[in-house]
Amino acid sequence: MAVDQGGRARRRLSTEERREQLLAVGARLFSESPYDEVWVEQVAEIAGVSRGLLYHYFPNKRDFFAAVVERESERMLRMTAPVPGVPVREQLTAGLDAYLEYVEAHAHGYRAFHRADAAGDQAVRRVYRRALAAQERQVLAALAADPEFGPVLESRPDTRLAVRGWLAFTTAVCLEWLRGAHLGREQVRDLCARALLGVLTP
Repeated sequence: MAVDQGGRARRRLSTEERREQLLAVGARLFSESPYDEVWVEQVAEIAGVSRGLLYHYFPNKRDFFAAVVERESERMLRMTAPVPGVPVREQLTAGLDAYLEYVEAHAHGYRAFHRADAAGDQAVRRVYRRALAAQERQVLAALAADPEFGPVLESRPDTRLAVRGWLAFTTAVCLEWLRGAHLGREQVRDLCARALLGVLTP
C-alpha cells in the first residue's frame, strides 16, 4: 500500500488497472480536443503518474491514441456481437439498445474513437479504419446468416455499401445525440433501425 499526502493508504494499481486508468484519461482528453492539442504530460498529470511511467505502457503518443481507439472498438464489438439463430430484426433492436447504452455510458471514449479519422497521423487513421471494417464485417455476417436478409445480401451487390453508409449514419446520429439532440434513447434506436431496414427491404 502507498500513502498519499493526507496520510491515507492508497491501493497500488495492478498493471492492467493502471493501463485502463491511463486509457480512460486519454479517452476524455482526446474526446475534448483534437489529436495535436493533447499532450502526454496532461495524461500523466491527471492520472497522477510520472511521464516515464506512462511511456513504460505506451512508447509514444501515437501508440497511446491507437490503444484508446482499439479499446473503444473492442468494447463496441463485444456489446453488439450477433447472437446465432436470432433473426436480424430482433437482434437489431437489442444490438442498438446495447450500442446506445455504450454511447451514453462511455461518451468520452466514443467521441475519441470517432476523432481518430481526423488525426493527421496515418498510423492512427489506419487503426480507426480497421476498427470500422470490423464493425462492418460483424453486421454483414449477421445479415448473411439470417434467413430473411441472407438472400438479399447475395442478390444485391450494393448491400455492403449500404451497411457502410448505415454505420456512418448511425455514428452521425449518435454524435448529435451526445451534443444534446432532444431525442430519447428509444427514438434514436428506432431511427437507426428504420434506416437499416429501409435500405435492405425491397
